Amino acid sequence: MDAHSGFIVAAYVATAIVIAALILRAVLDHRAQTRALAELESRGIGRRSTRARNPEPDGRPDHG
Repeated sequence: MDAHSGFIVAAYVATAIVIAALILRAVLDHRAQTRALAELESRGIGRRSTRARNPEPDGRPDHG
């Protein structure tokens, strides 16, 4: 091991911690958004993309 090995190992460890934190944040945010969407849908608030695929009786898409 040379004189710079400590710095190199520390850089890899710091990078791994940052990447793990970003992944954890994305997973937690996805869970929160999924819960929020489920709560909105349970209150009857649907997705706009679903309404656009289900046309109104006159044949035109419902754009809200």
